[in-house]
Amino acid sequence: MGNIKQLIEQFHKYYYNSKVWTNGNTTWLGYPILKNPLDLFLYQEILYSVQPDIIIECGTYKGGSALFLCSILDSIGKGQVLSIDISLKDNLPIHERLTYFQASSTSDEAIKKVKSMVKPTDSVMVILDSDHSKHHVLTELKHYHSFVTTNSYLIVEDTNINGHPVFETFGPGPMEAVDEFLKENTNFTIDESKHKFLISFNPRGYLKRRK
Repeated sequence: MGNIKQLIEQFHKYYYNSKVWTNGNTTWLGYPILKNPLDLFLYQEILYSVQPDIIIECGTYKGGSALFLCSILDSIGKGQVLSIDISLKDNLPIHERLTYFQASSTSDEAIKKVKSMVKPTDSVMVILDSDHSKHHVLTELKHYHSFVTTNSYLIVEDTNINGHPVFETFGPGPMEAVDEFLKENTNFTIDESKHKFLISFNPRGYLKRRK
């Protein structure tokens, strides 16, 4: 079993360091999307299961992931995406289900925008993919976890950095923020079923709200 784990980690590092998933090498409908395709498959499973009315995405980059989410929501026939970024780029994708908001994800302005869009009866899902420092991610977790509805997900991206198993020199990041968050938030648990493809850029980052 130890050898299998080592092989998985080696391939994870090889794939990550190849940069095939970045620099415009991987796209969704022509827009760069910095994601592991196995995680995208998990996303569509989650979206179909949860049937969210609104997805809050912190971190837009070039909009590929927001467009991917909208594409899946089109297939489901419901849902909106609010994508928040401190600096929105030019030529972002346009979609009727997609709203952009320029602000720091942890700012009062961003929180007010989310509150203005979320209705009391909405099913809400949150994806954190902006500044990956532990402090910032932990602040996002504290601000956004209350928006996530029961049986929906709070997804923390790039928990694989800082040696989990890639980018060993990054320093405390998303994984460390998740560990600290879960010590005080028992309403959320790590959905172990999301490790089924063996390689994910978000290990232990698929947090499901149980109550």
